[in-house]
Amino acid sequence: MDRRSALQRVALLMGGTVVGAELFLSGGCKTAPKGVADLFSEDSISLFSEIAETILPATATPGAKAAGVGEFIPVMVRDCYSPEEQKAVLDGLLDMDKRCNETYKKGFMDMTAEQRTEFLTVLDKEQREYQKTVVEPKLKEIRDAKMSGSAAGQPNKDNNAAATATTAEPADPVPHYFRMIKQHTMLGFFTSKVGATEVLRYVEVPGKYEGCIDYKKGDRAWAT
Repeated sequence: MDRRSALQRVALLMGGTVVGAELFLSGGCKTAPKGVADLFSEDSISLFSEIAETILPATATPGAKAAGVGEFIPVMVRDCYSPEEQKAVLDGLLDMDKRCNETYKKGFMDMTAEQRTEFLTVLDKEQREYQKTVVEPKLKEIRDAKMSGSAAGQPNKDNNAAATATTAEPADPVPHYFRMIKQHTMLGFFTSKVGATEVLRYVEVPGKYEGCIDYKKGDRAWAT
């Protein structure tokens, strides 16, 4: 599966855009001067692996851990996220630790599979509500402001230049941290060798074009 197809699939499943998607598609994600270890501890990377495995567990097919998603997420956060988005993820990990200890009297890594699923289900509901009540209204407000500015026209070049110099482009709101983690869990999985060849169906060299193929219940989706 190529990058664009994977991003389209994740965006469809998540019902919105994927953070860092434009940079990921264009190859614009650049390795930061600092290594992943300067942003995340080894414990945090292990935590990403367990979170990802809870979201996409191994069943009859490999799960997120087998696809190396735990290592993929921190690299994406480091190379493709803005400082504000990075901070949201880092603060989110602290929030998770605090809430796990308050609710279960232990950290996420020590929780049972059932407790992990229960906890992430709560976070998933929160991120959906946050997206609906905070992020989407803010995005609409930004779009409306841009449309109003375009409709107003540009009276003259000098005034427009002055406005540009004094008015900063409003930044998109930062999504809920669990939404970003979940997005890149799915993206990392679907773009991995494991996800593309053992979960999806993959043909390295496609054959003839077939416009209509019968679907049988339970058939895996195509990676290519």
